Amino acid sequence: MLSKLEAALGYTYRNKDLVRTALSHSSYANETYKDPLRSYERLEFLGDSILGFVTADYLYHTFPTKLEGELTRIRAELVCEKNLAEVAEQLSLGQYLLLGNGEDQGGGRHRSGILCDVMESIIAAAYLDGGFEAAKGIVTRLILPKLCQVVHTHDYKTELQELIQRKRDQVLTYELVGESGPDHNKQFSVRVLLNGECVGEGSGTSKKRAEQSAAAQAIQKLFGERK
Repeated sequence: MLSKLEAALGYTYRNKDLVRTALSHSSYANETYKDPLRSYERLEFLGDSILGFVTADYLYHTFPTKLEGELTRIRAELVCEKNLAEVAEQLSLGQYLLLGNGEDQGGGRHRSGILCDVMESIIAAAYLDGGFEAAKGIVTRLILPKLCQVVHTHDYKTELQELIQRKRDQVLTYELVGESGPDHNKQFSVRVLLNGECVGEGSGTSKKRAEQSAAAQAIQKLFGERK
């Protein structure tokens, strides 16, 4: 059963007891072992710091023109409880949780706070089991891609326009290149052109979100390597 979770994470743990601890809620540790140290809480503490560092490092190098306050805001949105719980749901993490009877009966397997905490403990377990790169791999594969979903909270189109306007006679346009899916769940694909040349592509559940995603990619491509 654990092999399915490992496949979804993209990492195979050598120490299965470590994973078991990462999945153990305090209610289970108290009921089964009478020992709160055998719950995921210490791992959660470590995972929170690892997640924060990996995300901060990625944002620092991806957005070299952003000030500290904006980078902090984006990181907070990326690693918020809602996003981490959504990733955990995608992994069906709830079905692997070890919960005490009361917590299980109370719906703990779907409680966002618990799912968020366990997501962090799983990251820490990967770090202890396989080193920093193992933990970073999980964050990179599963959490950093959600950057596109928080794009709409920041106006990347305006930011790109302001950056482009530093030079004269620059023409920025957006082009819808495709749409797919049923009417209730459409996906739009957009590319952004600078003087007729494609500098970014993006997709989203609306044209506006697709344009924001394309603009974010264009900023990374055009300005991401500046020192």
